[in-house]
Amino acid sequence: MRDLTSGDDEILVGQEGGLATLTINRPRALNALTLDNYRRIDPALRAWAADPSVHAVAVRGAGDRAFCAGGDVRAVYEAGLGIGDDAELPAVFFREEYELIRFIHRFPKPYIAIIDGITMGGGAGISVNGGYRIATERTLFAMPETGIGLFPDVGATHFLNRCPGQIGRYLGLTGARLHAADTLYCGFATHIVPHERIAELVAALDGTIWVAGRERRQVDGLLARFAPNPDPAPLAALQLAIDRCFSGGTVEEILDVLVAEAAAGGVHAGWAAETRAGLLTKSPTSLKITWRQLTIGRAYDLDAALALEYRLTQHVMAAHDFYEGVRATLIDKDQQPRWQPATLAEVTEDMVDAYFAPIGDRELRFA
Repeated sequence: MRDLTSGDDEILVGQEGGLATLTINRPRALNALTLDNYRRIDPALRAWAADPSVHAVAVRGAGDRAFCAGGDVRAVYEAGLGIGDDAELPAVFFREEYELIRFIHRFPKPYIAIIDGITMGGGAGISVNGGYRIATERTLFAMPETGIGLFPDVGATHFLNRCPGQIGRYLGLTGARLHAADTLYCGFATHIVPHERIAELVAALDGTIWVAGRERRQVDGLLARFAPNPDPAPLAALQLAIDRCFSGGTVEEILDVLVAEAAAGGVHAGWAAETRAGLLTKSPTSLKITWRQLTIGRAYDLDAALALEYRLTQHVMAAHDFYEGVRATLIDKDQQPRWQPATLAEVTEDMVDAYFAPIGDRELRFA
C-alpha cells in the first residue's frame, strides 16, 4: 500500500493498483469525524473520482471497535454555547458534512464502506449513502439522535423511509441498535462478510485487474465470494408488531398502542413495554420533530432530505434540547437530561412548525 499520509494523521489515504483506500484514524474517539476530517475526506474523494487510475474506493475505521461513531457533536455543542472562537461551526459543520454525503451518494465509482464495528450518526451518513456497505458480526448500527435532543439526519429522512414497513420510524424514534443481519434486512448494509475475512477481501480488491466500465460487476462478483448466507434478521420477527405499533398518526398514538401491546401479554409484550419506556427518556421535542420529518419525507430523494435536515439542524442549534442532551450524555455523563418542554403534551404543533420554517438565504441548496 502506498501511504499518502503519516500514521499520525486522522485521515489516512493510499492506493494499491486501482483501489484507493481511506481510513478514519481516530480510534480513541471511535473514529468520530471532525470538520477538519470532512475537509480531508472531501478533496481525496474528488481527486479519486477524476483519476482514471482509481477504479474503486474502500473506506474503513481504524482500531477494533468502530467504523465511525458519528460526527463531533461535542465541538458543535461548544461552538453553539460560545465556547471557543468558532461561532459559525454549527452552520458550517452540517453544511460541509451534508455536501460530502451528497458527493458520496453520487460517487461515480464503486464506493465500499466496511462498517466493521460501531456505525452511528455521521458514520451512517458516509456509508449508507454510498454504493456498497459491508457489515460484519461486529457491526453495531444505530441512529440515536433523539436521545441527545437532535433528530436522525445525514440523509436518514431518505434511508430510514426505505426500510420495510414502519421500521424506519421505529429506528428513528427509538435509536434502537442493530447488528449485521438487521442492517442487511433494512438495506443499510448490502453484504455481510465475516470479520476474519475482511483483510482477505481488501487484499482481493487490491489485487483486482480492473476493467474500465465493468468495475461494479467486478465488485459484485468479488463480494459474492466473500458474503455467506446471512442469519435470520431479528427485526423480521418483529415486523408485524412494529408495523402495528408505529403506524399511529402521532407520537402519543404510538405510545398508546405500545401500552395496549404490552397489556395484551403476547410474545411481543416485553418488547412493547421496553420500547415505550425507552421512548419516554428521549427529548419530547425531538420525537415530534422526527415523527413529522419521516412522515413528510417519505418520498424525498437524498437532495431533498439533506436540505430539510439542514434547515432542522439550524433551528435545533438555536434551541435548548440539543445542548442539554449532549451535556447529559457526553459532558457530565449523568444520563439525566432535563428536556424543555419536559413532556410530549407540552410540545405544541406551533412549536414543531417553527423547526420546519424556512431559514432564508441560509438554506442548503445544491448547484
